[in-house]
Amino acid sequence: MAHLFTVIFYQPILNLLVFLYNSVAFHDLGIAIILLTIVIRLALWPLNRSSIKSQKALNDLQPKIEELKRQHQGDKVALSQATMNMYKENKVNPFSSCLPLLVQLPFLWAVYRVFRDGVSNKLDLVYSFISRPESMNLISLGFLNLGKPNVYLAVLAGLAQFWQAKMMMTKRPPISTPGSKDESMAAIMNKQMLYFMPALTVFIGLSLPGGLTLYWFVLTLLTALQQILTFRKKKSDTSHPIIEGQLVK
Repeated sequence: MAHLFTVIFYQPILNLLVFLYNSVAFHDLGIAIILLTIVIRLALWPLNRSSIKSQKALNDLQPKIEELKRQHQGDKVALSQATMNMYKENKVNPFSSCLPLLVQLPFLWAVYRVFRDGVSNKLDLVYSFISRPESMNLISLGFLNLGKPNVYLAVLAGLAQFWQAKMMMTKRPPISTPGSKDESMAAIMNKQMLYFMPALTVFIGLSLPGGLTLYWFVLTLLTALQQILTFRKKKSDTSHPIIEGQLVK
């Protein structure tokens, strides 16, 4: 299993990084990491888009779910049935936002190992037809050491994480069901997570090599940009509602 993972995921990504480093990035590891992150994000674009749409749909249904909880307090069977009916009526699969993420896990683990080994110059698995450098220069743009933790990159990654999470929250309709303590608790937890995850990102980023934190930062930025495009497209698709079979002009 480990051999299959290396051959199918790890080795191709490592060789793509080395190829970009040798050619397009002009032997700048930072530029190579940014380019590789863009390539991977584009390759996984459909899966990410599906996950974002599903997560947005679940967020939009959250007020209705809380209303069902209020209506069926103490009756878990009725609540479960009503919730499944609501999902069915709105054509939402509650597990569809998780499946694309599970599919991407091997890629994410491979990328983590590639950047970890890249900044450590472990390049034994480079293909014979790709020029293997003696070592990769860890200084990007003449001043940024990607082999050591970098506080500025960690903070940037945390800010990008906050932006992405804030965008998803602001897209959610306000929750205003009267008399529901669950909704208030959910709102408090969402607000706490809005700040907790960026703080955790900064904390972890301070212990990782700068190359990995740079990847994290760029990946989060691209994810946020994809969210913007996905939301914008969905808004344009619903900008001409139909009433009694006629377009509203």
